[in-house]
Amino acid sequence: MSDTGVCVLAFKCPGLLRYTAYRCKQLSDTSIIAVASHCPLLQKVHVGNQDKLTDEGLKQLGSKCRELKDIHFGQCYKISDEGMIVIAKGCLKLQRIYMQENKLVTDQSVKAFAEHCPELQYVGFMGCSVTSKGVIHLTKLRNLSSLDLRHITELDNETVMEIVKRCKNLSSLNLCLNWIINDRCVEVIAKEGQNLKELYLVSCKITDYALIAIGRYSMTIETVDVGWCKEITDQGATLIAQSSKSLRYLGLMRCDKVRVVYQVSFLHISVVNSLIYSSSLLIYMYVHHTHTHTHTNTHTFTAMHCKRSSFPNQ
Repeated sequence: MSDTGVCVLAFKCPGLLRYTAYRCKQLSDTSIIAVASHCPLLQKVHVGNQDKLTDEGLKQLGSKCRELKDIHFGQCYKISDEGMIVIAKGCLKLQRIYMQENKLVTDQSVKAFAEHCPELQYVGFMGCSVTSKGVIHLTKLRNLSSLDLRHITELDNETVMEIVKRCKNLSSLNLCLNWIINDRCVEVIAKEGQNLKELYLVSCKITDYALIAIGRYSMTIETVDVGWCKEITDQGATLIAQSSKSLRYLGLMRCDKVRVVYQVSFLHISVVNSLIYSSSLLIYMYVHHTHTHTHTNTHTFTAMHCKRSSFPNQ
């Protein structure tokens, strides 16, 4: 697929609602500008991993596609706050935004989306040049249900706690690869996250106390992943399994201090390199495994089918 092909498609399909061109590295701003110019009703744009996409293309989207609700610009390394702010100010109906490793995207973009897009429900800035100074503005989003802050430049515990306290509809929170996140933060999350169901804490600075707090204080959390948290032991895994009223999945990949074979009322856990099932709870324990798996997102290719991701065997 080429820029020419996309331009023809856009011209002939003015009612196009969804445009996905993920990993189409041969496409440039010409394609996205054509789509923006000819398809004003566009609601979804997923163009991640396009090396040639720049702020010029984003500016056209922001000024001409006012119905946009869902955008994905992950791994588009040339885009910056300049283009993102135009989208934030022009696309006030946005509900979902996902960014990944966009190093030129900073707190200014986060602040702009928080101020101009009140309907945002899903926000992701994984690996972007974002700090707590920008993230704190997300407390304005009353409809926020899913927040992905994996591996951002700087994130403090106080900001995370404030978001959980003020965003009452939050159901999924991903804090993986933020080493500063500690037990006190997790305790507040467990107490204040009234609708929280998923909590991801891979490679965070937590101990057994975090698991104990989740089991003791949360009545809603169903999924917890604490893989690669080196201070998690048998005690934490046992106590959360015993006390939690809602837990259905516990991830313990490379928690090397979880070693003993033990039995917890309704649950039998054996530390092996496999998935362990029970009628009530699933424990994921690659405790001594040396490989990790990369799970890629699936996409519906509406405008075109460029390159389908491969998936690891389940």
